[in-house]
Parts: sequence; structure tokens; C-alpha cells
Amino acid sequence: MNIVVFGANGPTGRQVTEQALTEGHTVTAVTRHPADFPLGHPSVRVRGADVLDPVAVERAVEGQEVVISVLGTPYTRDPVSVYSDGITHITQAMTKHGIRRLVCVSSTVLFDVPAPGETFFFRKVLEPLIARTVGRTVYDDMRRMERIVCDSDRAWTVLRPAGLFDAEAVSDYRVATSRLPGRFTSRADLGDALLREATGDLHPRAFVDVRTTEGVPRILDMIRKEAFGGRR
Repeated sequence: MNIVVFGANGPTGRQVTEQALTEGHTVTAVTRHPADFPLGHPSVRVRGADVLDPVAVERAVEGQEVVISVLGTPYTRDPVSVYSDGITHITQAMTKHGIRRLVCVSSTVLFDVPAPGETFFFRKVLEPLIARTVGRTVYDDMRRMERIVCDSDRAWTVLRPAGLFDAEAVSDYRVATSRLPGRFTSRADLGDALLREATGDLHPRAFVDVRTTEGVPRILDMIRKEAFGGRR
């Protein structure tokens, strides 16, 4: 299958690209910094492009069968538009070239319900602080992105992971169309879930939580390492 990955040079983008190549797919890896892309393989084509450039996006999408978007940006107090502008250009290009399947990533925060079984401090203090203050402009744009995806006529699925961390291998993770218990999603698990959705049409036109249940980090370690890094 021909798969194009936007945000391919981020940690999750590299995961899903490597996993797709291992399974025998052909991948177009789209990144603003192609010289820095580390994965060399006969079936990967690295394309330098910015999702804010609709012409570049259209060129990357042409000839593909599936589109995966793992765009990400650091938390900031400034307005953010990379998610909404990027997905606008992606869906427009998909429509023009007749590509139906789109899988993209937002956040479990957008379920707008507390995680089942969570502590009072996490539900009422920590998560609201991140979602409504530290990461407000990022999550606001993710919501705009999701609305654009929903309003499109593509066969879409949005994955909503929790706190992302690195792991060496895919685990026996959980997926559901409602918010799951737990605080973390490994990038290996997210990459696998993206690939399963992209190639299998498991949850068309649905929002899907992805949750790692084993080998997860401590919350304070995650905050120090990830919360202000914005790596997706």
C-alpha cells in the first residue's frame, strides 16, 4: 500500500514509518527537514514539504492510497494553526486526487470527560492546568482540526492518545471509542494503532482512544520530559 505520512520526522512519525516499511508498505515521509530524516530504506521516499503550503501538500498526496497525519507542535502561549491549516490542505488534496482514507492524531483531552478511575488531583488540577492553560492554544487548534476532519467527506479516523512516551516495542495496548483509564500511550503503540487503522478501516468516522497499560512511566517524570516539549 502507498502511504503518505505528514509529520514523519517526529518521534511518532518515525515509528509509524518504520513499522509500515517493516510490513512491506511504500511510504512517502513528509517533513520540513528532509536532510534530518534518519530512516533509509528502498521503499521510503522522503519529501521536503510544509503542510502550510497547499501546493507542496498536493504534490505529496498525489498517487497515495492512505494519508496519516501526526503533526505536532510545542506548547506555546501564541496562537497555533498548524493542525487546522495543515489538515485543511491535506483534505483538499485528498479530495482532488480521490484518496478516501485519512488517519490523524489529536489528544485524549478532547474527549472532554475525566479519565475513568483517576485521582482527584489529576482530574481537577493537573489535567485542567495542562489543557486549559499550558497547552490551551495547541488544544484549541486540535479541536479546529477535528471539526475540519468531521466536516470532510473522507473516510477518517482520529486517534486520541494520552501522554506520549518512548518504548522499545509494541505492547498489548487498548483501543476504544470512549476515554479509557490510564495516563499514557507509547509512541510504538500509537504507531501500530495508526497503521492498523490506516490499512484496516477498523473505526471509520470515529474518535479512538489508544492506551498503553504496561511499562508506563511515572507522571512526574513525564511532566519533566514531555509536557513542555510538544513532541508528537
